[in-house]
Amino acid sequence: MLEALDIMKWPLLACLLLPGLLVYLGLHIVRREIIFVDLALAQVAALGTCTGILLHYETTSWESYALSLGFTFIGAAIFTMTRTHNHRVPQEALIGIVYVVTAALGILLLSRSPEGNEELRRTLIGEVLLVTPGQVLRTFALYLAIGAVHWIFRKKFFAISFEPDRAEAEAEGMSIRGWDFLFYAMFGWVVTSFVQIGGVLLVFSFLIVPAVVANFLAHGLGTKLLIGWITATVASVAGLYASYVLDLPTGAAIVCTLGLALVLTIIFTFFREKWVA
Repeated sequence: MLEALDIMKWPLLACLLLPGLLVYLGLHIVRREIIFVDLALAQVAALGTCTGILLHYETTSWESYALSLGFTFIGAAIFTMTRTHNHRVPQEALIGIVYVVTAALGILLLSRSPEGNEELRRTLIGEVLLVTPGQVLRTFALYLAIGAVHWIFRKKFFAISFEPDRAEAEAEGMSIRGWDFLFYAMFGWVVTSFVQIGGVLLVFSFLIVPAVVANFLAHGLGTKLLIGWITATVASVAGLYASYVLDLPTGAAIVCTLGLALVLTIIFTFFREKWVA
Protein backbone atom coordinates (compact mmCIF):
# COMPACT_ATOMS: atom_id res chain seq x y z
CA MET A 1 0.00 0.00 0.00
CA LEU A 2 2.85 2.42 0.86
CA GLU A 3 4.51 1.61 -2.45
CA ALA A 4 1.26 2.36 -4.31
CA LEU A 5 0.88 5.66 -2.45
CA ASP A 6 4.44 6.64 -3.27
CA ILE A 7 3.92 5.92 -6.98
CA MET A 8 0.47 7.51 -7.18
CA LYS A 9 1.07 10.48 -4.84
CA TRP A 10 1.39 13.24 -7.43
CA PRO A 11 -1.11 11.77 -9.93
CA LEU A 12 -3.57 11.53 -7.00
CA LEU A 13 -2.93 15.14 -5.97
CA ALA A 14 -3.37 16.24 -9.59
CA CYS A 15 -6.71 14.43 -9.81
CA LEU A 16 -7.87 15.84 -6.45
CA LEU A 17 -6.70 19.46 -6.77
CA LEU A 18 -7.24 20.23 -10.44
CA PRO A 19 -10.78 18.98 -11.26
CA GLY A 20 -12.36 21.45 -8.79
CA LEU A 21 -12.28 24.32 -11.26
CA LEU A 22 -13.06 21.95 -14.15
CA VAL A 23 -16.32 20.88 -12.46
CA TYR A 24 -17.36 24.52 -11.96
CA LEU A 25 -16.61 25.39 -15.58
CA GLY A 26 -18.39 22.22 -16.68
CA LEU A 27 -21.61 23.49 -15.09
CA HIS A 28 -21.29 26.64 -17.20
CA ILE A 29 -20.72 24.60 -20.35
CA VAL A 30 -23.66 22.26 -19.73
CA ARG A 31 -25.92 25.26 -19.06
CA ARG A 32 -24.79 26.93 -22.28
CA GLU A 33 -25.62 23.68 -24.13
CA ILE A 34 -22.29 23.68 -25.95
CA ILE A 35 -21.13 20.36 -24.55
CA PHE A 36 -18.33 19.71 -26.99
CA VAL A 37 -16.68 23.13 -26.77
CA ASP A 38 -14.28 21.77 -24.15
CA LEU A 39 -13.43 18.80 -26.35
CA ALA A 40 -12.88 21.16 -29.29
CA LEU A 41 -10.68 23.54 -27.26
CA ALA A 42 -8.77 20.60 -25.84
CA GLN A 43 -8.14 19.38 -29.37
CA VAL A 44 -7.08 22.89 -30.43
CA ALA A 45 -4.62 22.91 -27.51
CA ALA A 46 -3.39 19.47 -28.58
CA LEU A 47 -2.86 20.85 -32.10
CA GLY A 48 -0.52 23.43 -30.58
CA THR A 49 1.36 20.59 -28.87
CA CYS A 50 1.55 18.70 -32.18
CA THR A 51 2.98 21.81 -33.85
CA GLY A 52 5.59 22.05 -31.10
CA ILE A 53 6.54 18.39 -31.64
CA LEU A 54 7.02 19.08 -35.35
CA LEU A 55 9.28 22.00 -34.41
CA HIS A 56 11.26 19.61 -32.15
CA TYR A 57 10.11 21.14 -28.84
CA GLU A 58 9.64 18.90 -25.83
CA THR A 59 5.96 18.48 -24.98
CA THR A 60 6.64 19.81 -21.45
CA SER A 61 8.64 22.85 -22.65
CA TRP A 62 7.42 26.43 -22.34
CA GLU A 63 7.56 26.78 -26.15
CA SER A 64 5.11 23.91 -26.58
CA TYR A 65 2.88 25.35 -23.85
CA ALA A 66 2.93 28.80 -25.47
CA LEU A 67 1.95 27.32 -28.84
CA SER A 68 -0.94 25.41 -27.25
CA LEU A 69 -2.11 28.53 -25.42
CA GLY A 70 -1.89 30.67 -28.55
CA PHE A 71 -3.93 28.16 -30.57
CA THR A 72 -6.48 28.00 -27.74
CA PHE A 73 -6.94 31.78 -27.66
CA ILE A 74 -7.65 31.70 -31.40
CA GLY A 75 -10.25 29.00 -30.74
CA ALA A 76 -11.75 31.15 -27.95
CA ALA A 77 -12.07 34.08 -30.36
CA ILE A 78 -13.80 31.86 -32.94
CA PHE A 79 -16.33 30.55 -30.41
CA THR A 80 -16.99 34.08 -29.12
CA MET A 81 -17.76 35.36 -32.62
CA THR A 82 -19.97 32.40 -33.51
CA ARG A 83 -22.22 32.61 -30.42
CA THR A 84 -25.59 33.78 -31.67
CA HIS A 85 -29.30 33.43 -30.93
CA ASN A 86 -29.90 32.67 -34.61
CA HIS A 87 -30.29 28.88 -34.76
CA ARG A 88 -29.92 28.74 -38.52
CA VAL A 89 -26.40 27.40 -37.97
CA PRO A 90 -26.19 25.97 -34.40
CA GLN A 91 -22.97 26.84 -32.62
CA GLU A 92 -22.58 23.17 -31.68
CA ALA A 93 -22.22 22.36 -35.39
CA LEU A 94 -19.39 24.88 -35.73
CA ILE A 95 -17.77 23.52 -32.57
CA GLY A 96 -17.89 20.01 -34.07
CA ILE A 97 -16.29 21.27 -37.28
CA VAL A 98 -13.46 22.92 -35.31
CA TYR A 99 -12.90 19.66 -33.45
CA VAL A 100 -12.70 17.38 -36.50
CA VAL A 101 -10.57 19.80 -38.52
CA THR A 102 -8.04 20.33 -35.71
CA ALA A 103 -7.98 16.58 -35.01
CA ALA A 104 -7.27 15.92 -38.70
CA LEU A 105 -4.57 18.62 -38.74
CA GLY A 106 -2.97 17.02 -35.68
CA ILE A 107 -2.87 13.66 -37.45
CA LEU A 108 -1.32 15.27 -40.54
CA LEU A 109 1.32 17.06 -38.47
CA LEU A 110 2.23 13.96 -36.46
CA SER A 111 2.48 11.89 -39.63
CA ARG A 112 5.75 13.81 -40.13
CA SER A 113 7.04 12.65 -36.75
CA PRO A 114 8.88 9.29 -36.44
CA GLU A 115 6.85 8.58 -33.28
CA GLY A 116 3.59 10.02 -34.61
CA ASN A 117 1.30 7.24 -33.38
CA GLU A 118 2.72 7.38 -29.86
CA GLU A 119 2.49 11.16 -29.75
CA LEU A 120 -1.12 11.04 -30.99
CA ARG A 121 -1.99 8.55 -28.25
CA ARG A 122 -0.33 10.80 -25.68
CA THR A 123 -2.38 13.85 -26.72
CA LEU A 124 -5.58 11.80 -26.34
CA ILE A 125 -5.05 9.98 -23.03
CA GLY A 126 -2.12 11.92 -21.58
CA GLU A 127 0.42 10.63 -19.09
CA VAL A 128 -1.08 11.61 -15.75
CA LEU A 129 0.95 8.85 -14.07
CA LEU A 130 4.15 10.72 -15.01
CA VAL A 131 2.99 14.13 -13.79
CA THR A 132 5.68 16.06 -11.88
CA PRO A 133 5.28 18.08 -8.66
CA GLY A 134 6.14 21.24 -10.61
CA GLN A 135 3.35 20.63 -13.14
CA VAL A 136 0.78 20.03 -10.42
CA LEU A 137 1.75 23.06 -8.34
CA ARG A 138 2.02 25.45 -11.31
CA THR A 139 -1.31 24.33 -12.71
CA PHE A 140 -2.99 24.54 -9.31
CA ALA A 141 -1.67 28.10 -8.85
CA LEU A 142 -3.07 29.02 -12.27
CA TYR A 143 -6.42 27.47 -11.36
CA LEU A 144 -6.53 29.47 -8.13
CA ALA A 145 -5.88 32.69 -10.07
CA ILE A 146 -8.57 31.94 -12.66
CA GLY A 147 -10.95 30.84 -9.91
CA ALA A 148 -10.38 34.19 -8.17
CA VAL A 149 -11.27 36.07 -11.36
CA HIS A 150 -14.44 34.01 -11.70
CA TRP A 151 -15.34 34.73 -8.08
CA ILE A 152 -14.77 38.49 -8.40
CA PHE A 153 -16.81 38.75 -11.60
CA ARG A 154 -19.19 35.87 -10.86
CA LYS A 155 -22.32 37.93 -11.54
CA LYS A 156 -21.14 38.70 -15.07
CA PHE A 157 -20.19 35.10 -15.85
CA PHE A 158 -23.36 33.66 -14.32
CA ALA A 159 -25.47 36.15 -16.29
CA ILE A 160 -24.02 35.26 -19.70
CA SER A 161 -24.12 31.51 -18.98
CA PHE A 162 -27.29 31.00 -16.95
CA GLU A 163 -29.43 34.01 -17.96
CA PRO A 164 -28.20 35.07 -21.42
CA ASP A 165 -31.49 36.73 -22.41
CA ARG A 166 -31.49 38.93 -19.31
CA ALA A 167 -27.81 39.71 -19.84
CA GLU A 168 -28.58 40.83 -23.42
CA ALA A 169 -31.51 42.95 -22.20
CA GLU A 170 -29.37 44.58 -19.53
CA ALA A 171 -26.31 44.89 -21.74
CA GLU A 172 -26.04 48.63 -21.26
CA GLY A 173 -22.48 49.18 -20.11
CA MET A 174 -21.72 45.47 -20.38
CA SER A 175 -19.92 44.05 -23.38
CA ILE A 176 -21.45 40.60 -23.82
CA ARG A 177 -18.88 39.51 -26.40
CA GLY A 178 -16.04 40.92 -24.31
CA TRP A 179 -17.05 38.94 -21.24
CA ASP A 180 -17.77 35.93 -23.42
CA PHE A 181 -14.25 36.07 -24.87
CA LEU A 182 -12.77 36.41 -21.37
CA PHE A 183 -14.76 33.34 -20.30
CA TYR A 184 -13.59 31.27 -23.29
CA ALA A 185 -9.99 32.51 -23.01
CA MET A 186 -9.72 31.55 -19.34
CA PHE A 187 -11.59 28.33 -20.02
CA GLY A 188 -9.16 27.55 -22.83
CA TRP A 189 -6.21 28.34 -20.55
CA VAL A 190 -7.54 25.84 -18.00
CA VAL A 191 -8.06 23.22 -20.71
CA THR A 192 -4.59 23.80 -22.18
CA SER A 193 -2.94 23.34 -18.79
CA PHE A 194 -4.77 20.11 -18.06
CA VAL A 195 -4.23 18.69 -21.57
CA GLN A 196 -0.50 18.86 -20.82
CA ILE A 197 -1.13 16.58 -17.83
CA GLY A 198 -4.12 14.38 -18.57
CA GLY A 199 -4.78 14.49 -22.30
CA VAL A 200 -7.92 15.40 -24.27
CA LEU A 201 -10.19 12.59 -23.06
CA LEU A 202 -9.56 13.15 -19.35
CA VAL A 203 -10.13 16.90 -19.71
CA PHE A 204 -13.49 16.32 -21.40
CA SER A 205 -14.51 13.74 -18.80
CA PHE A 206 -13.65 15.90 -15.78
CA LEU A 207 -15.46 18.88 -17.30
CA ILE A 208 -18.67 17.20 -18.40
CA VAL A 209 -19.35 13.95 -16.50
CA PRO A 210 -19.42 15.40 -12.92
CA ALA A 211 -21.51 18.34 -14.16
CA VAL A 212 -24.03 16.01 -15.84
CA VAL A 213 -24.19 13.78 -12.74
CA ALA A 214 -24.83 16.89 -10.61
CA ASN A 215 -27.59 18.10 -12.93
CA PHE A 216 -29.31 14.71 -12.65
CA LEU A 217 -29.26 14.82 -8.84
CA ALA A 218 -29.67 18.46 -7.80
CA HIS A 219 -31.09 21.87 -8.71
CA GLY A 220 -29.18 24.46 -6.67
CA LEU A 221 -25.78 25.58 -7.96
CA GLY A 222 -24.03 25.03 -4.63
CA THR A 223 -25.38 21.49 -4.34
CA LYS A 224 -24.41 20.77 -7.95
CA LEU A 225 -20.85 21.93 -7.27
CA LEU A 226 -20.60 19.73 -4.19
CA ILE A 227 -21.96 16.65 -6.00
CA GLY A 228 -19.68 17.31 -8.98
CA TRP A 229 -16.58 17.61 -6.79
CA ILE A 230 -17.47 14.44 -4.86
CA THR A 231 -18.04 12.56 -8.14
CA ALA A 232 -14.70 13.71 -9.57
CA THR A 233 -12.85 12.86 -6.34
CA VAL A 234 -14.33 9.38 -5.87
CA ALA A 235 -13.88 8.51 -9.57
CA SER A 236 -10.26 9.73 -9.48
CA VAL A 237 -9.35 7.64 -6.45
CA ALA A 238 -11.17 4.55 -7.79
CA GLY A 239 -9.67 4.95 -11.28
CA LEU A 240 -6.13 5.40 -9.94
CA TYR A 241 -6.51 2.39 -7.67
CA ALA A 242 -7.88 0.23 -10.51
CA SER A 243 -5.06 1.31 -12.82
CA TYR A 244 -2.46 0.36 -10.18
CA VAL A 245 -3.99 -2.99 -9.23
CA LEU A 246 -4.90 -4.08 -12.78
CA ASP A 247 -1.93 -2.41 -14.52
CA LEU A 248 -4.16 -0.26 -16.76
CA PRO A 249 -3.51 3.12 -18.45
CA THR A 250 -4.29 5.63 -15.70
CA GLY A 251 -6.12 8.30 -17.70
CA ALA A 252 -8.34 5.77 -19.49
CA ALA A 253 -9.14 4.05 -16.16
CA ILE A 254 -10.33 7.35 -14.63
CA VAL A 255 -12.42 8.16 -17.72
CA CYS A 256 -14.13 4.75 -17.55
CA THR A 257 -14.74 5.17 -13.81
CA LEU A 258 -16.39 8.52 -14.46
CA GLY A 259 -18.50 6.85 -17.14
CA LEU A 260 -19.55 4.18 -14.65
CA ALA A 261 -20.52 6.90 -12.16
CA LEU A 262 -22.77 8.47 -14.79
CA VAL A 263 -24.42 5.12 -15.61
CA LEU A 264 -25.12 4.46 -11.91
CA THR A 265 -26.56 7.98 -11.59
CA ILE A 266 -28.90 7.44 -14.53
CA ILE A 267 -30.10 4.14 -13.03
CA PHE A 268 -30.61 5.77 -9.63
CA THR A 269 -32.50 8.71 -11.17
CA PHE A 270 -34.75 6.36 -13.16
CA PHE A 271 -35.80 4.38 -10.06
CA ARG A 272 -36.09 7.50 -7.93
CA GLU A 273 -38.59 8.99 -10.37
CA LYS A 274 -40.48 5.66 -10.37
CA TRP A 275 -40.67 5.70 -6.57
CA VAL A 276 -41.76 9.35 -6.44
CA ALA A 277 -44.44 8.71 -9.07
